[in-house]
Amino acid sequence: GCPDSDGDGIDDSRDKCPNTAGSVSASGCPEVSTEDLKVLETAMRAVSFETGKSTLKPESFPILNQIANIMSKYPSYNLLIEGHTDNVGSAINNQLLSERRAQACYEYLLRKGVSSSIMSHTGYGESRPIADNNSLTGKSLNRRVEFILRPR
Repeated sequence: GCPDSDGDGIDDSRDKCPNTAGSVSASGCPEVSTEDLKVLETAMRAVSFETGKSTLKPESFPILNQIANIMSKYPSYNLLIEGHTDNVGSAINNQLLSERRAQACYEYLLRKGVSSSIMSHTGYGESRPIADNNSLTGKSLNRRVEFILRPR
Protein backbone atom coordinates (compact mmCIF):
# COMPACT_ATOMS: atom_id res chain seq x y z
CA GLY A 1 0.00 0.00 0.00
CA CYS A 2 0.84 3.67 -0.04
CA PRO A 3 2.32 5.37 3.02
CA ASP A 4 -0.13 7.10 5.39
CA SER A 5 2.14 8.93 7.87
CA ASP A 6 -0.68 10.27 10.06
CA GLY A 7 -2.89 7.17 9.95
CA ASP A 8 -6.02 9.00 8.80
CA GLY A 9 -6.76 6.62 5.93
CA ILE A 10 -5.66 9.05 3.20
CA ASP A 11 -2.38 8.09 1.54
CA ASP A 12 0.39 10.69 1.71
CA SER A 13 0.33 11.27 -2.07
CA ARG A 14 -3.23 12.68 -1.78
CA ASP A 15 -3.04 14.04 1.81
CA LYS A 16 -2.58 17.84 1.94
CA CYS A 17 -1.66 17.48 5.64
CA PRO A 18 0.31 14.20 5.74
CA ASN A 19 1.62 14.77 9.27
CA THR A 20 -1.73 15.67 10.86
CA ALA A 21 -4.77 13.38 10.89
CA GLY A 22 -7.75 14.84 9.09
CA SER A 23 -10.83 14.05 7.08
CA VAL A 24 -11.41 13.14 3.46
CA SER A 25 -13.63 16.22 2.97
CA ALA A 26 -10.75 18.49 4.09
CA SER A 27 -8.19 16.73 1.84
CA GLY A 28 -6.62 15.01 4.85
CA CYS A 29 -6.40 18.16 6.98
CA PRO A 30 -8.21 18.73 10.28
CA GLU A 31 -11.76 20.06 9.89
CA VAL A 32 -12.27 23.74 10.68
CA SER A 33 -14.75 24.04 13.55
CA THR A 34 -18.23 25.41 12.90
CA GLU A 35 -17.53 28.16 15.44
CA ASP A 36 -14.37 29.26 13.58
CA LEU A 37 -16.18 29.20 10.23
CA LYS A 38 -18.86 31.48 11.75
CA VAL A 39 -16.15 33.96 12.83
CA LEU A 40 -14.82 34.05 9.26
CA GLU A 41 -18.34 34.62 7.92
CA THR A 42 -19.05 37.35 10.50
CA ALA A 43 -15.80 39.06 9.54
CA MET A 44 -17.16 39.59 6.03
CA ARG A 45 -19.71 42.00 7.55
CA ALA A 46 -17.74 43.20 10.59
CA VAL A 47 -14.53 44.44 8.96
CA SER A 48 -15.08 48.05 7.96
CA PHE A 49 -13.09 50.91 6.49
CA GLU A 50 -13.19 54.67 6.24
CA THR A 51 -15.49 55.61 3.33
CA GLY A 52 -13.67 55.35 0.00
CA LYS A 53 -10.40 54.43 1.73
CA SER A 54 -8.46 51.36 2.81
CA THR A 55 -8.05 52.60 6.40
CA LEU A 56 -9.42 49.99 8.81
CA LYS A 57 -11.87 51.33 11.37
CA PRO A 58 -10.96 50.43 14.99
CA GLU A 59 -14.14 48.36 15.39
CA SER A 60 -12.58 45.92 12.88
CA PHE A 61 -9.67 45.04 15.18
CA PRO A 62 -11.46 42.53 17.49
CA ILE A 63 -12.69 40.35 14.60
CA LEU A 64 -9.29 40.52 12.87
CA ASN A 65 -7.68 39.47 16.16
CA GLN A 66 -10.03 36.48 16.21
CA ILE A 67 -8.92 35.57 12.69
CA ALA A 68 -5.27 35.72 13.79
CA ASN A 69 -6.13 33.31 16.63
CA ILE A 70 -7.94 31.00 14.22
CA MET A 71 -4.87 30.87 11.98
CA SER A 72 -2.73 29.71 14.91
CA LYS A 73 -5.15 26.78 15.38
CA TYR A 74 -4.92 25.60 11.75
CA PRO A 75 -1.24 25.63 10.73
CA SER A 76 -1.91 23.41 7.71
CA TYR A 77 -4.32 25.93 6.14
CA ASN A 78 -3.78 29.00 3.99
CA LEU A 79 -5.87 32.16 4.37
CA LEU A 80 -7.14 33.88 1.24
CA ILE A 81 -8.19 37.50 1.80
CA GLU A 82 -10.49 38.81 -0.93
CA GLY A 83 -11.62 42.43 -1.22
CA HIS A 84 -14.89 43.43 -2.93
CA THR A 85 -16.73 46.70 -3.57
CA ASP A 86 -20.13 47.89 -4.72
CA ASN A 87 -20.53 49.53 -8.15
CA VAL A 88 -20.40 53.19 -7.05
CA GLY A 89 -17.59 55.02 -8.83
CA SER A 90 -15.38 53.77 -11.63
CA ALA A 91 -14.57 50.09 -12.06
CA ILE A 92 -10.84 50.91 -12.06
CA ASN A 93 -11.03 52.80 -8.77
CA ASN A 94 -13.14 50.03 -7.23
CA GLN A 95 -10.60 47.42 -8.32
CA LEU A 96 -7.76 49.37 -6.71
CA LEU A 97 -9.80 50.04 -3.55
CA SER A 98 -10.66 46.34 -3.16
CA GLU A 99 -6.98 45.42 -3.54
CA ARG A 100 -5.88 48.01 -0.96
CA ARG A 101 -8.56 46.91 1.52
CA ALA A 102 -7.58 43.24 1.23
CA GLN A 103 -3.95 44.28 1.67
CA ALA A 104 -4.82 46.34 4.78
CA CYS A 105 -6.32 43.22 6.38
CA TYR A 106 -3.30 41.17 5.31
CA GLU A 107 -0.90 43.70 6.86
CA TYR A 108 -2.92 43.85 10.08
CA LEU A 109 -2.80 40.06 10.40
CA LEU A 110 0.95 40.10 9.67
CA ARG A 111 1.41 42.51 12.60
CA LYS A 112 -0.59 40.06 14.74
CA GLY A 113 1.89 37.27 13.95
CA VAL A 114 0.23 35.44 11.04
CA SER A 115 2.96 34.34 8.63
CA SER A 116 3.04 35.83 5.14
CA SER A 117 3.76 32.31 3.85
CA ILE A 118 0.21 31.16 4.69
CA MET A 119 -1.72 34.25 3.56
CA SER A 120 -2.51 35.84 0.23
CA HIS A 121 -4.68 38.80 -0.72
CA THR A 122 -6.40 39.97 -3.85
CA GLY A 123 -9.11 42.38 -4.91
CA TYR A 124 -12.05 41.75 -7.19
CA GLY A 125 -13.50 45.26 -7.29
CA GLU A 126 -17.16 45.23 -8.25
CA SER A 127 -16.87 42.03 -10.35
CA ARG A 128 -18.27 39.55 -7.79
CA PRO A 129 -21.38 41.03 -6.16
CA ILE A 130 -23.34 38.88 -3.71
CA ALA A 131 -26.39 41.19 -3.73
CA ASP A 132 -28.21 43.65 -6.00
CA ASN A 133 -26.28 46.91 -6.39
CA ASN A 134 -29.58 48.76 -7.01
CA SER A 135 -30.40 48.97 -3.30
CA LEU A 136 -28.55 50.46 -0.33
CA THR A 137 -28.70 47.10 1.45
CA GLY A 138 -27.30 45.30 -1.57
CA LYS A 139 -24.49 47.82 -1.95
CA SER A 140 -23.54 47.45 1.72
CA LEU A 141 -23.42 43.64 1.36
CA ASN A 142 -21.20 43.93 -1.70
CA ARG A 143 -18.67 46.10 0.18
CA ARG A 144 -16.83 43.33 2.01
CA VAL A 145 -13.61 41.47 2.66
CA GLU A 146 -13.88 37.69 2.64
CA PHE A 147 -11.57 35.40 4.63
CA ILE A 148 -11.32 31.89 3.18
CA LEU A 149 -9.42 28.97 4.74
CA ARG A 150 -8.03 26.37 2.33
CA PRO A 151 -5.92 23.30 3.10
CA ARG A 152 -2.39 23.78 1.80
